Amino acid sequence: MISTSATKNTLKSTADAPGVREYSRRNAIVFCKTKEAFGGLSNMAAGFPLRINGALILTSEALYQACRFPHMPDVQRLIIEQSSPMTAKMKSKAYRNDSRPDWDRVRVTIMRWCLQVKLAQNWRKFGSLLLETGDRHIVEQSCKDFYWGAKKIDEEKLSGANVLGRLLMELREKLKTKGDELMIVDPPKIYKFFLFGEELRRIDVFFDKNGNLFE
Repeated sequence: MISTSATKNTLKSTADAPGVREYSRRNAIVFCKTKEAFGGLSNMAAGFPLRINGALILTSEALYQACRFPHMPDVQRLIIEQSSPMTAKMKSKAYRNDSRPDWDRVRVTIMRWCLQVKLAQNWRKFGSLLLETGDRHIVEQSCKDFYWGAKKIDEEKLSGANVLGRLLMELREKLKTKGDELMIVDPPKIYKFFLFGEELRRIDVFFDKNGNLFE
């Protein structure tokens, strides 16, 4: 078991090769439910809508799940049209065996892109939330998923790969150093990265002189 400290070196993308880590609540921002103070960090959180290739997508969870099926646009529509992120996730489960064949290899890259889009298109709200975490670890507590999150060991410690938390920490550090450069998000170089049969386009967000956000 590896104990981690909240230094920039640990955030330099170890999320691509995750191993189990142990976290202390005293040194971490831990979120579990979307209604908690930092619940907006969750992909399940409402209030962070996305627009991809002109399509409105209510949550980053729905976007991520839809990316499993670039070859099945009808399944993508079924997932995206759900009003609840949990329902979107559950709808995808019936088709999991038909996920793109390289899914396990590209899923972290796709999740990283989903989070970058969430930031770019919810710049003030999501950016402020990320920066409020300071330099502390970000950990999603889960009783089921120890890959994206971490499980409770006792009242103080959690253990898991915590890949989502590590991607959020990575994005936070980029936000601190690159600022509004992150308002432009290129799609990852992934074979057949499609939505509804079309290649995913660049996200380019800007504010007008009145502070209104445009793409």
